[in-house]
Amino acid sequence: MQEFARELNYLVNSCGAGEQFPAYCTFGGNKMSLNQAQIEAIAHKDGPCMVLAGPGSGKTTVITNRIAHLIEKYKVKPEEILVITFSKAASKEMRERFYNLKKDQAKQLDCWAATASCASVTFGTFHGIYYGILKWAYKLTTENILSDEQKYQLLQRVVEQMNLDIDDEKEFLQGIAGEIGNVKNNCIPLSGYKSLNCDEQDFNRIYHAYEEERKRRKKIDFDDMLVLTYELFQKRPDILKAWQSKYKYILIDEFQDINKVQYDVIRMLAAPENNLFIVGDDDQSIYQFRGARPEIMLNFPKDYPDTKQIILDMNYRSTKAIVNGAGRVIKHNGKRYPKQIITTNEQGMNVHIQEVRHPIEESKYVLKEIRKELKSGVSPKEIAILFRTNNEARVLVETLMEYNQPFHMKEHFPNLYEHFIAKNFIGYMRMALGDRSRKLFLEIMNRPNRYIGRDSVETSEVSFEDLKRFYADKEWMQDRIDQLDVDLRIIKKCKPYAAIQYIRKHIGYDDFLKEYAIKRRIKLEELMDVVHEIQERAKEFKTIEDWFSHIEEYGENLRRQAELREPSQNAVQLLTMHGAKGLEFHTVFVIGANEGVSPYKKAETTEEIEEERRLFYVAMTRAKKRLVISYSKERNGKKMKQSRFVRELLNLKNS
Repeated sequence: MQEFARELNYLVNSCGAGEQFPAYCTFGGNKMSLNQAQIEAIAHKDGPCMVLAGPGSGKTTVITNRIAHLIEKYKVKPEEILVITFSKAASKEMRERFYNLKKDQAKQLDCWAATASCASVTFGTFHGIYYGILKWAYKLTTENILSDEQKYQLLQRVVEQMNLDIDDEKEFLQGIAGEIGNVKNNCIPLSGYKSLNCDEQDFNRIYHAYEEERKRRKKIDFDDMLVLTYELFQKRPDILKAWQSKYKYILIDEFQDINKVQYDVIRMLAAPENNLFIVGDDDQSIYQFRGARPEIMLNFPKDYPDTKQIILDMNYRSTKAIVNGAGRVIKHNGKRYPKQIITTNEQGMNVHIQEVRHPIEESKYVLKEIRKELKSGVSPKEIAILFRTNNEARVLVETLMEYNQPFHMKEHFPNLYEHFIAKNFIGYMRMALGDRSRKLFLEIMNRPNRYIGRDSVETSEVSFEDLKRFYADKEWMQDRIDQLDVDLRIIKKCKPYAAIQYIRKHIGYDDFLKEYAIKRRIKLEELMDVVHEIQERAKEFKTIEDWFSHIEEYGENLRRQAELREPSQNAVQLLTMHGAKGLEFHTVFVIGANEGVSPYKKAETTEEIEEERRLFYVAMTRAKKRLVISYSKERNGKKMKQSRFVRELLNLKNS
């Protein structure tokens, strides 16, 4: 280890060190000494190396300093170094961190005139690197690339031609697009593939129709870039050898998120020297739904028996209380590298567990605690509220809006009132208030099924008398139309909550949802959760008009939020647990820590539960000083249990 220290002594001076080890680097705004594990990783030269980097362990510092060390100490040409990340933002940050490091070194050492040569180091994403290879081999241009928007439009056209019965088109198409990518990225055979969005036959039809149309247009999508690069290297060993000669050293960040095709290509590219330097944390593998395969990192030493393993087990971010609490949770995963994360930070406040009656009380509790934090001097942007899915944040968002607490949402937040169920309830009420537009009537006329044909409504305004004349020879149809007219008159006199109840029970909307769930092969429970949430929200409004005004104001506020690209200084941060990955905050609130929420209700297998536990672990380790976890005793009229992860945190037996 002293040898490593001597080798790095001159290298890390730029980060503020004196002449003697230990040297110091800036991390998270703080000056920290390089620990022995970091030094060992930075000084690694040849052969495969796996760095297990726990939360807040300074992995970016390690990667950037290793690049510099390869160039300075081992005289590796900058153009022979390839650094791969999973996002453009991460790639940009890594590049900037490295360039700043070299600039500082050049100033202090007054000898690095060749700072500009560092521009020859290649930083990029998997898609960016593989596109560059394909561009070189096949003379591709951006005209050959199918953008996400174009992919969506193509899928939309395919689905429309198939005449599938779909209510939420946007959600359906997003789901199908993700599944097509998963099939390609992990080389999954179509035969026997179980789609989560439609039946096997329909998915096969969509997949083949999409591929035929894509090829007809002479386009490739982002997933094709990976597959085509793999096929190119297999078919053209001469081209593979050329790229192997170009990149002698390959460094990969967030390796736990890699998929099968990405890994297969990297293995070919790194051969025969296998100078693969992978950095990641198997405990933070949370993107299996995108095709990530955590077992790839777990099996890396089997693929490369001479792998050097280094654990960055020092957390420079969080207090002891948070680090130890997170450790108590993640240790329950069976498939992981054994590691004990430690910290030299203060003990700090205990992780606080808050039980509340329902989500409304939870949102008001969080708001109260936020204001305490703000009063104590914590910056709003240093406060984050994390949740498993956007559904858990709906009540919170309305509460923050009601009490004028500024907030920023990193991701698109779906409007509850744009769900087809909400639109149906709103449609009935608008008709009750006198709206007779054809578009509105078509949305609700057969929910439940009244067997009214679209050809019976030809004008822009619907007349019930005209409808009865159309069905003059069918007395039973006239009775249905009369009943609808009566129903609308009753709804008009109701408060919003009572109106929804009437639509559900007396008109028969619940029966429609049962049939819909069977037809779409989804759980009725999921649809009823939406129903109960909408109805619960409607309770506080005395008139339908008041409720409509609230819906309009709420939608406008969400639209303004969506337009904000960057968070303001006075806004707290609202993020999904997935969206919080890689970020850190002074104070973190994790809401909705209930069974069926976290872990998510669709997680059934051991593998799926372990992924959910890793996600909860990621959420916990975003906090630097204070971590608050809350759960509800009931939600939408149903009793709820605290998450098993809360029980693990408290060292309680799960029941």
